[in-house]
Amino acid sequence: MMPKKSVFNGIIGDSHFELEFANFLEQCGDVISYAKNYLAVHFKLDYVNIGGDISNYYPDFLVKLSKGKVIVVETKGREDLDSPPKMARLKQWCEDINAAQLSEIAYDFVFVDDVDFEKCKPKNFTKLMKGFKAYKQEK
Repeated sequence: MMPKKSVFNGIIGDSHFELEFANFLEQCGDVISYAKNYLAVHFKLDYVNIGGDISNYYPDFLVKLSKGKVIVVETKGREDLDSPPKMARLKQWCEDINAAQLSEIAYDFVFVDDVDFEKCKPKNFTKLMKGFKAYKQEK
C-alpha cells in the first residue's frame, strides 16, 4: 500500500488487520498523519508481562489528529494474556507524558480489536475513539 497520510512511504503490517486499519486511517478526514510503529522506529514501552518478567511492548500505530493530539493505537486480531498489562502500561505512559511535558501535545490511547472494528465500521477516528473504550476504565 502506498499511503498518503503516513510519515513513511509504505506500510508493512504484521497482520491483515493492521493493513486494513492503515487503510481506514487513510480514509479518515480527521486524521492528519500516522505512522506504523516498526521495530526500527524503536518506540517501545517496558512492562511486566503475565509471567512477571520485564518485556518490551511496541504499540502498533501513532495517529496525529491535530497539532495538539496524538493517539497511540494498539490493534488486535486476538487478545492474549499480555494485553491487559500492556494496555495498563500504555495508559500509564500517556498519563505520565501528559503530566511531565510542557508542550501542548496531549497523548491518548485506544485498543481496537478486529471483531468489534468489523461490527461497528466507524466512519472516522473520532467515532472510533468514542466506540472503543476497552482499558479506559479505572480499576
